[in-house]
Amino acid sequence: MKRFHLIFGLVLLVVFLLTGQYMDRWHEHLQYTPDGPRMLYRTRHIFILLSGLLHLGIGTYFVYRMQTWRRVLQYLGSVLITIAPVLFTIGFFYEPNLQGLYAPLSKKGIIMIAVGALLHVVSGVNEQDSQDVTGFTS
Repeated sequence: MKRFHLIFGLVLLVVFLLTGQYMDRWHEHLQYTPDGPRMLYRTRHIFILLSGLLHLGIGTYFVYRMQTWRRVLQYLGSVLITIAPVLFTIGFFYEPNLQGLYAPLSKKGIIMIAVGALLHVVSGVNEQDSQDVTGFTS
């Protein structure tokens, strides 16, 4: 799981760079794009970066929880955090063409990121293991 988060995080950073190039090359860095679609392109672009950095952060610190229910929360959190950037990437191309700043994919993605991150947090709350706060084993 640790390796997955690290690799997927790096892939998302590449997607972030590619979506930036897309805005630059295909849309002249959004100079002549109306405010609404420009905002949607840029925020989805930043959401992709956010999710990539979140994956790298989780991958850096990931440790399997000892109790089964805690590991299940970790897996569920990781699944949600992995689905979200897929929605952001699809939304990057799809949502700027919708009317009225409608962003159904990104809304679901943001909710998934939030719930997934909270599941990771809850999985580690009050976990009793053999390490103290400093990281040294007892």
